[in-house]
Amino acid sequence: MNRRSFIEQVSVGSGVALAASLPAFSAAAYDSTGQPFLRAGQAEYKADLVIAGGGLGGCAAALAALRNHLMVVLTEETDWIGGQLTQQGVPPDEHPWIETHGATKLYRDFRNAIRNYYIQHYPLTDAARNRPNLNPGDGVVSKLCHEPRVALAVLQQMMAPYLSSGQLTLLTEHKITAADVSGDRVQALKAISQRSGREVILSAPYFVDATELGDLLPLTKTEFVTGAESRRDTHELHAPEKADPNSCQAFTMCFAMDYVAGVNHVIDKPKEYHFWRNYTPKLTPAWSGKLLDLAYSNPKTLEPKKLGFHPEGISTGDNLNLWNYRRIISKANFKPGTYAGDITNVNWPQNDYTLGNLIGASESDFRKHVERAKQLSLSLLYWLQTEAPRPDGGRGWPGLRLRGDMMGTEDGLAKYPYIREGRRIKAVFTVLEEHVGADNRALVTGRKDNTAADFYDSVGVGYYHIDLHPSTSGNNYIDFGSLPFQIPLGALLPKRVENLLPANKNIGTTHITNGCYRLHPVEWSIGEAVGMLVAYARDKKVIPRAVREQKPLLDGFQTMVRSQGIETHWPKP
Repeated sequence: MNRRSFIEQVSVGSGVALAASLPAFSAAAYDSTGQPFLRAGQAEYKADLVIAGGGLGGCAAALAALRNHLMVVLTEETDWIGGQLTQQGVPPDEHPWIETHGATKLYRDFRNAIRNYYIQHYPLTDAARNRPNLNPGDGVVSKLCHEPRVALAVLQQMMAPYLSSGQLTLLTEHKITAADVSGDRVQALKAISQRSGREVILSAPYFVDATELGDLLPLTKTEFVTGAESRRDTHELHAPEKADPNSCQAFTMCFAMDYVAGVNHVIDKPKEYHFWRNYTPKLTPAWSGKLLDLAYSNPKTLEPKKLGFHPEGISTGDNLNLWNYRRIISKANFKPGTYAGDITNVNWPQNDYTLGNLIGASESDFRKHVERAKQLSLSLLYWLQTEAPRPDGGRGWPGLRLRGDMMGTEDGLAKYPYIREGRRIKAVFTVLEEHVGADNRALVTGRKDNTAADFYDSVGVGYYHIDLHPSTSGNNYIDFGSLPFQIPLGALLPKRVENLLPANKNIGTTHITNGCYRLHPVEWSIGEAVGMLVAYARDKKVIPRAVREQKPLLDGFQTMVRSQGIETHWPKP
């Protein structure tokens, strides 16, 4: 029996096939180092779909493909799936209607499962247990602020049946290092185990780039853009006059902390504390002052704005108490004695890192900037513990305790940087500010609408204001209103490459519009639509781009996604 017949027979019988002989792609293929793509003794996984990146988009793509009977290999660079919600430690940023509409059914099922996890496993008070929309942390930023590892547990539960049956292969701690490409098609990917150094080959007819930075795009020679487009190129109201491919939003190394009054939990002084304590961001327009301060630039006006801080959740007057902003555990929701204090997540303006761009960085530069970002976050903690002004006139809160157990790390910080922007495909259709920005939309239509442009090829919906954090090129916040928008299929399709699709912050947006398409429920919706697109294209025996080009196929696909709980339009007002 030849190898191809063996793989096909094994695939039919037991899900994802694993072989260790020669690949189905060209034996003459070489990786980026000039080495043969497959060497003797390497293992190969063969599936219907390979997804690189286990963030929310990758998980949603996998679950959508799995429920439509595809065999899937999902890789993840860290040991936690869940992306910004888990390994990056960021509670969900969501719109105000999330409980009833404006997201997929699967995403709302996921949110409900997080609430049920607390109800089933935690000693909640009766009032919290009976609350229809339980918010474990009662954080200001979201109607569902919770611990990262609870989201991880729920995602693992959702994938458990597929892992058990062999329909899904999950390769955590695996990083994609090379791709075999023939013409306009990707043939295979190479991944290396971060733990053992073992290399594996991943073969499939379809691939999804759900990595945080769009890492597959350069490896597969898929055309992409980075940074800010010029106003001349996009005609966007808030675009800069000159394009700047190196302008990228800040990334953040998040951490969790609680507060135990009367106990000294002050960490060792971080080695870069002197630098960060005296650092003033060099931004245009100017930042409010030193970065480590209870003030920042108001994102909408860029005027200095004061903030408050009290780790017992006490009101700080007219100023937002940062403690309550991304609080993930409110001890008041749990029976007395369960928690010594609240637990909050720190993803604040004070630990946004703008001194380096991770897109395209060498491994050494990547590590350098991540380490400096960690130093910034630890310096912020140390400043809060020792120097932050207290309402009583004192300085510092020594009872603040770094909670690395919340992040699953020894150093107490998140497993991976919180990424706001990466590479973006050159897409069949690009979403511009005139499609989704409130002011720009009014400018081109001559009226003030309640929703964004209506896309005939819509495969999802979302909403968030356009929120760009300070950039590596020295731009201050760009923050303004958007409209409830749709996700056009054209933005999920590369112009040339036939079998690679995006499922993260790498879709066809601009630097500006990425600011509202990058949040948790939108990333999930993108991934879910992409997973279904692969299943539909495979069933119809067409390339994904043909689904948009042929109206009967598009109609059929939109009917399919709606039947599986994906909204394609916002309710009419």
